[in-house]
Amino acid sequence: MIIESIGVQEIFDSRGEPTIEVELNVPGSHSFFAKIPSGKSKGKNEAVTLPFAEAEKVLQNGFAREIEGFDGETVEELDTFLLESDGTKQKERLGGNVMLGVSITFARALAHERGKELWEVLHEEFFPGADTAKKPLIFANLINGGAHADNNIDIQEYMAVVETKGAYTESIQKLISFYERLGFVIGEERDVKRLPIGDEGGYSVNFKNNFAPIEMMEKLILESELGDKFRIALDAAASGFWEDAQYRFEGTFLSTHELIERYKEYFEKSKLLCSIEDPCDEDDLEGFKKMVKLADSRWIVGDDLTTTDPERIKKSAQEKRITGVIIKANQIGTLSETCEAIRVAQEKGIRCIISHRSGETDDSFLVHIAKACGADGVKIGAPVKERISKYDELMRLYP
Repeated sequence: MIIESIGVQEIFDSRGEPTIEVELNVPGSHSFFAKIPSGKSKGKNEAVTLPFAEAEKVLQNGFAREIEGFDGETVEELDTFLLESDGTKQKERLGGNVMLGVSITFARALAHERGKELWEVLHEEFFPGADTAKKPLIFANLINGGAHADNNIDIQEYMAVVETKGAYTESIQKLISFYERLGFVIGEERDVKRLPIGDEGGYSVNFKNNFAPIEMMEKLILESELGDKFRIALDAAASGFWEDAQYRFEGTFLSTHELIERYKEYFEKSKLLCSIEDPCDEDDLEGFKKMVKLADSRWIVGDDLTTTDPERIKKSAQEKRITGVIIKANQIGTLSETCEAIRVAQEKGIRCIISHRSGETDDSFLVHIAKACGADGVKIGAPVKERISKYDELMRLYP
């Protein structure tokens, strides 16, 4: 597959913030596109994200000429070229978002040439033994807090976790109905007809404390007779309330031990709470280890801690800091590295959740990554606006 040219244009993500779309052209007048999401809450070890103007300069200052005429038959060949061209750990020269856009568009070009789906190309190259029929759990953020919302909640995401044994269509419809019902209950309780919405489509309102949203969601799940299909997960995003080696939580400072005791109370009070992502700051490694010991069968998931980096995931698994991991392709910058991160996690028995970003687009490549590797979960956000495209793709790829 020969690359004739690449280009980049500015588009806007779900928050109305600028991001980029990459275009790749191959012989036969075929063009392929990839819209790259952006993240508001970021781990410090993520790949560099270039603003559109700087991304455009990268192409104009020589990279567009460097890649012109590249000829390769695998995604890994292309990504090796990109990594060598960049030459920095965090993709500072080319930008992780530019590199990922080129990586995805090249994979789409290969899929077109072979008459296959994107997920099939990734499956054949990176995950030949994976179960592509396995239906991942849906992690849907329904109440927003932390950096994703303008309210008083410290915890960043309160998610419904939806298990699907049959077709996704029925489960997604139940999720949409639950989301609407939750909004009605929140609005009725506050005597408000129009609720504010956070970055990922979840409701963004004040609660009496950080446990109250769990309590409300659990009550509604059980009243709706969805307890056999729905559970609850949190993304604490604890780096967001880590301050001076303590956690500012509900207006007071807590030590690591005190915060973990609070999570312990949550587990004891809630039958449906099954997972907590980033319960501690990304540098609070002992905190993560203590959470894994506490959690029993519940998932302790790394995101800011691991940043889709194979080495960080491997070390976190070996040190027993996590039992699950968030996979975000734009944290690392290429499809090959993303797939390597997944393989490392799977080899270590760590559950993989393929995730969106707070600033999403309607590009559904994450669903293809999930199907290719037989992921344990997909984290999509509330079933509204641009995120609906990902729910549609789930239903299409898992009939």
